[in-house]
Amino acid sequence: MARAGLTVERLVQAAAELADEIGFDHLTVSALARRFGVKDASLYSHLKNARDLRERVAVLALSELADRAASALAGRAGKDALVAFANAYRDYARQHPGRYAAMRVDLTPEIAATSRADRHSEMTRAILRGYHLPEPAETDAVRMLHSTLHGYTTLEASGGFGHHPRDTEASWSKTLDVLHVALGNWPS
Repeated sequence: MARAGLTVERLVQAAAELADEIGFDHLTVSALARRFGVKDASLYSHLKNARDLRERVAVLALSELADRAASALAGRAGKDALVAFANAYRDYARQHPGRYAAMRVDLTPEIAATSRADRHSEMTRAILRGYHLPEPAETDAVRMLHSTLHGYTTLEASGGFGHHPRDTEASWSKTLDVLHVALGNWPS
């Protein structure tokens, strides 16, 4: 029997908040049960297992970030769109480090198909249309863009840039300038 007040949505939201507080790697069913003051078994009427919990947090994070990125992109094109998109990713990673880490969960094909995770690729491709890249260059550019944004935000979050006095904002801005130039001058 389900404990009154516990729903899948409430559990997933609390799990996402907990992941931001303690780190996604430390998110467990036990930690979530402690948050609600219940035994682990109480959650299994809502969740299949720890993997289910982690996938649900990943889906939530992907959806939240897609919504933010879509709002940031509205009415923008070219470099302005690229910068807005990149900043939405970086800001989300800074504000929600556990959720951002959750987005790296390898979703099953069934969950991926229903998660709308594809919105990220669709938005990236929409930005890239302004650079007039044919296939397969567009796919290569999607991968480069996501790798660069993820790499920068992950290194920044882990303190990887703390060894040098140059402001990370200045480096971020320069990185986006270089991406814009690279996309506008894509080799054939």
